Amino acid sequence: MELDSFDIAILGALQRDGSMTNAALSDVVKLSASQCSRRRAALEAAGIIEGYMARLNAGKLGYGLRAITRVNLSSHGQQNEGNFARFVEQQPQIRAAFSVSGDADYILDVRVRDLESFADFVHRHLLPHPQVSQVRSEIVLKTLKDDQGLAPA
Repeated sequence: MELDSFDIAILGALQRDGSMTNAALSDVVKLSASQCSRRRAALEAAGIIEGYMARLNAGKLGYGLRAITRVNLSSHGQQNEGNFARFVEQQPQIRAAFSVSGDADYILDVRVRDLESFADFVHRHLLPHPQVSQVRSEIVLKTLKDDQGLAPA
């Protein structure tokens, strides 16, 4: 699907406020509500818009510690990586996980209540995992930017 300037404007507006009605969207992008509705549905059908969700404040919900954790596996292969991927899916503390190039195999974004909770997660869950050989973590002191959106081109 090729995006035009109206599609890009719709995507930008929905990233700022995913709960916008088509009427409100039409005011922002200068199209009729019915045209916005059709374009929005097409963007959803094409998989460009994957869904809608509320963005929550982790700190206000009691999750005051964020750690960026680098993990190396002891051995590689489809089965080991599959086992680790299933483990990651089962850990609610892991909010995002990435297979990366560089000096780590995976980078995990971990959210917990406090340092004690983080230590518990690392020592009781992550380090005992049979495929994990090394864990290195950085505690986030301050977030300068955390924009989950994209800049549609």
